[in-house]
Amino acid sequence: MLAQVNGLARRLPSWAVYSVGALPALWLLWLAINNGLGADPVKAIERGLGERGLQFLVASLCVTPLRWLGLNLIKHRRAIGLLAFGYIVLHLVAWVWLDMGLRWSEIVADLYKRQYIIVGMLGLLAMLPLAVTSSNRAIRAMGPLAWRRLHRLAYVAGIAGVVHYLMLVKVWSAEPVIYAAVVAVLLGARVLKAVAPVARPA
Repeated sequence: MLAQVNGLARRLPSWAVYSVGALPALWLLWLAINNGLGADPVKAIERGLGERGLQFLVASLCVTPLRWLGLNLIKHRRAIGLLAFGYIVLHLVAWVWLDMGLRWSEIVADLYKRQYIIVGMLGLLAMLPLAVTSSNRAIRAMGPLAWRRLHRLAYVAGIAGVVHYLMLVKVWSAEPVIYAAVVAVLLGARVLKAVAPVARPA
């Protein structure tokens, strides 16, 4: 079964992943045009884009542990990561443009008043060099080892994303806690994998 799934993943073109990944944004746009986003459409767009960005970010962090289990989606990790970056950039644009109306003084004031925005921006900044160096040309220029080290910033982005979400929610909600737990498990698995080879029996 895994062999069949891996074969399908290898044959699946990257453009198909990007196309499917763009559907949530197109759906949000459709709902916005047709007044289907409720009483506060701007907040719905903002939150929808942020959640999709976090979901794609978590999905990109799942690729390596799934590979350990025999499911090889490594071919599509770049596309998943770039989709995460794209949605989070759109999330920021929605806040700056649609929500704040490009009122820069109010935006700066909000940064001081709502620290979760700063945490979210730190996560986006962590993702920026990953997006810039996502090409094969960048990997060749940097060398695989340096490239892999740089791309550990994805862990920083994942942590910042779930902390941003946890701080954003004003009343207790299970959803951000679940995201935080999943990211903790994914990063914890990497730590265990890293220390396992040097562990010695008692």
